Amino acid sequence: MRRLADTLNAPDNPIHLQTSEELPTVEDGVLDQRSLGIITAQLLPANAIVSDEGVSSGGQVYRYSAGAPKHDWMTITGGAIGQGLPLATGAAIACPNRKVIAIQADGSAMYTVQALWTMARENLDVTVIILKNNSYGILNIELDRVGVTAPGPKALSLLDLSNPVIDWVAMSHSMGVPAQSASTTQEFRTALSAAVAHDGPRLVEAVLA
Repeated sequence: MRRLADTLNAPDNPIHLQTSEELPTVEDGVLDQRSLGIITAQLLPANAIVSDEGVSSGGQVYRYSAGAPKHDWMTITGGAIGQGLPLATGAAIACPNRKVIAIQADGSAMYTVQALWTMARENLDVTVIILKNNSYGILNIELDRVGVTAPGPKALSLLDLSNPVIDWVAMSHSMGVPAQSASTTQEFRTALSAAVAHDGPRLVEAVLA
């Protein structure tokens, strides 16, 4: 990189390393993408491994993670969805002495939800954060990208996860993973703090405004 910079006559710029002290404060209230991102960064354990399949709801987590302690970040491949929970499972098996945090959109979690059972069976140290917006949000975006600007009600209904609403706490319990739901910043901070302090699988259903 140094040789490339010299060839391009690129100027030297100081590297600014963000620290956790620089993270914004979060007011008490409803849980949205920004507050979830800040709180997650504040509570991210040192040396954690993050499996990021937050898709359309997870961008703020990545943004604010620059202020978190040192960690590794793994993302989805080529825009595909469904690998987040298996990726977290594999990371926990490969690195049993490191906390794994799965930032997981609700729609893509449905592709491979059985990974929760494996986490319970193997007692893997994974904290799953379900980003619950009751929608295949990324697929709505993809419809627009391919020129479908006015999809009909049938098409839209296929991307809606509110009929019926998925109860992620009940789903997680059925797979053997303890879980809590949070719809406010206070609830989310409390639930995530407890989850990361625990050795073994935990799930937090983050109901986003």
